[in-house]
Amino acid sequence: MLMDMYYIILVLSAFIFSLFAQFKVTSIFRKYSDMPNNRYMTGAQASRMLLDRHGLYDVGVEPVPGELTDHYDPRTKTVRLSESVYYSTSLAALGVAAHETGHAVQHAAGYMPLVLRSSLVPVANIGSAVGPYLAMFGLMLNMPYLLQLGIILFIGAVAFYLITLPVEFNASKRAIQMLKGEYVLNYAEVQPVKIVLGAAAMTYVASAAVAMANLIRLVLLAGSRDEEA
Repeated sequence: MLMDMYYIILVLSAFIFSLFAQFKVTSIFRKYSDMPNNRYMTGAQASRMLLDRHGLYDVGVEPVPGELTDHYDPRTKTVRLSESVYYSTSLAALGVAAHETGHAVQHAAGYMPLVLRSSLVPVANIGSAVGPYLAMFGLMLNMPYLLQLGIILFIGAVAFYLITLPVEFNASKRAIQMLKGEYVLNYAEVQPVKIVLGAAAMTYVASAAVAMANLIRLVLLAGSRDEEA
């Protein structure tokens, strides 16, 4: 009973943290979406300029529907910005656009954590989709090998979430450096952009925390089963 409560508290705490992080990034993005940058550059213009400054003329910049759907696609070498970032001149838009541009720069430079994360994508997709269910079926059906296989698969997914952290933090660091280096931001605008990027980074920390909590839960369940056997 005590162990069951521990599982619930562990996973629930991580889930609440995830919800808080999502709420935080949304509220902060909206707050700084009302503040235009001093050069009135759109997110698309800033991304294009920063890419060109790094000689990445073959990387495209495209709008995508949705909110906070921004991402860099290394397969097509495309920075995809949500419409609220692509067309906006806000400080929030500049920060997000520069962050995704930072991923393009990482890709061009062969940034090792990004390379490693890309190689883990297939493992992470399988591990997150199949691993927990295999582990639970193995537990319910008293099939240790199925339980262990599920945990091993899920470890691959957790590894993906963990390696994502340095990739995202580095992209944000590059974003600030690029925006300051090209004098896109003035002194007063640097801190608000850092706040936007910091809130966005919290969502990745939350995702990693949820994944770790679920992995610990599976490992502890497997351990308690071994003790009962």
